[in-house]
Amino acid sequence: MRAETPIGRRLAEIDQRIRDACRRSDRDPAGVTLVGVSKLQPLEQMQAAAAAGLRVFGESRVQEAQQKIPEMPLGLEWHLIGPLQSNKVKTAARLFDVFHALDREKIIRLLDQEAGEQGRKLRGFLQVHLGEEESKHGFPAEGFADAVAGLAQLEHLEILGLMAIPPYEQDLELARGWFRRLRELREELSVRPEWRGWRGALSMGMSHDFETAIEEGATHVRVGTALFGERP
Repeated sequence: MRAETPIGRRLAEIDQRIRDACRRSDRDPAGVTLVGVSKLQPLEQMQAAAAAGLRVFGESRVQEAQQKIPEMPLGLEWHLIGPLQSNKVKTAARLFDVFHALDREKIIRLLDQEAGEQGRKLRGFLQVHLGEEESKHGFPAEGFADAVAGLAQLEHLEILGLMAIPPYEQDLELARGWFRRLRELREELSVRPEWRGWRGALSMGMSHDFETAIEEGATHVRVGTALFGERP
């Protein structure tokens, strides 16, 4: 990891914060993936982050990523962290490796089918709607295990785990409660017969609360502002 550039220094600082959070919770830092949220960031910033050692980038819009990805180095992993629309499935299946916001069965089955047609093996997270915010998407937490029972054995799309964007909390102890709720849903799912043996990753935590999320079991943290600065 190169730290001589501003973005390299921020990347090194975030990496250290991840390590510290893992130490506090007796976890291996290798079990936490940093997803650098690059949506709306200029290409130059993204290239600098890649040069500094960032390997996983998160984009929110398929059309924006379609323009950026060809200009970036090979060997990076691309995550779609925003919702996927049905008319973008074909393009998204070609561009992205991991999908964080799989929020309804129809789109999940379309993506699984498209991955098969393209000969790809994709991975994704089931998005859970925590809280009461109407602007957020996802499967309802109530009755979640029953709602997703038919998604355990898809042919071309591996369900890695669960993702949530809980209500924004300045009080990190309140945020901790939301993260624990997602972890509990993961545990409830993992004991169901159709999910037996499934370990279930957790995509949760952003710039202001990713350390708390790690302490509560996050395996993927989505960090944008703390890494790239404010969006233009």
